[in-house]
Amino acid sequence: MIQYPGFDAIALQVGPMAIRWYGLMYLVGFGGAWWLMRRRARQGSVCSEAQVDDLIFYGAIGVILGGRIGYTLFYSWGSFLDDPLSLLRIWEGGMSFHGGFLGVLAGMWLFARKLGRGFWEVTDFIAPVVPVGLGAGRIGNFINGELWGRPTELPWGMQINCGDLRFADLCFGQLGLPRGALATPPLHPSPLYEAALEGLALFVVLWVFSSRPRPVMAVSGLFLIGYGVSRMTVEMVRLPDSHIDYLAFGWVTMGHVLTAPMVVWGCILMWLAYRLRAVASSGTAP
Repeated sequence: MIQYPGFDAIALQVGPMAIRWYGLMYLVGFGGAWWLMRRRARQGSVCSEAQVDDLIFYGAIGVILGGRIGYTLFYSWGSFLDDPLSLLRIWEGGMSFHGGFLGVLAGMWLFARKLGRGFWEVTDFIAPVVPVGLGAGRIGNFINGELWGRPTELPWGMQINCGDLRFADLCFGQLGLPRGALATPPLHPSPLYEAALEGLALFVVLWVFSSRPRPVMAVSGLFLIGYGVSRMTVEMVRLPDSHIDYLAFGWVTMGHVLTAPMVVWGCILMWLAYRLRAVASSGTAP
């Protein structure tokens, strides 16, 4: 068992202005993606090095707007109806990967249209670097002390101090511990699992796969499959949101419901990519 260090979520405080680790992780993710895409652009790709700057801008806007709107629609609709201005209070937390993903797709569609390129060409180009941002974001979740997993007896399970007010909802809500409990049982550090799977492992797989010419849509399809399998695997040990709980069978979460279609679409894209290439090679009509 490991004691959770209880990180301070604020990295730097200058008067009333606070710079949070979670925000810095977003910068790390965007910065890493920008550097890697410029490196790929030098080798010849769908856009030039200079155009990568615009691509990152479109992606950043998509992540922020889509992530916040998606969280409101998928996880916090009731709170939004009670207080519509909560949508604007991003500093209070609440970002959805699936909303951010849809926002990025919208941004990439606009960028592809501006560039005169195919939508799937652009998504194939960005897919290998998306895990950099995903991994950095999960590290930010871990520093914030959020998205914890279920109790575990594994040696790397982490115990949380219930005396820290930040974890009151975790201790006395999600885990249902009695008032006065000093600490949680050891919990799965699920943000670290996700950082390892949908961050590091998915990055390696996609980077290697995309280093050789692939049919259009294949890289995007593999991303959807890889992310979906990684996320759904970790959802099996992750605690559901306290205000939503499990949706069915005592284990199906909102994350499962939102992620399963990604795996299906990923398989369809992979099949189409190689089917269309085979048809083109044979010279027969599809």
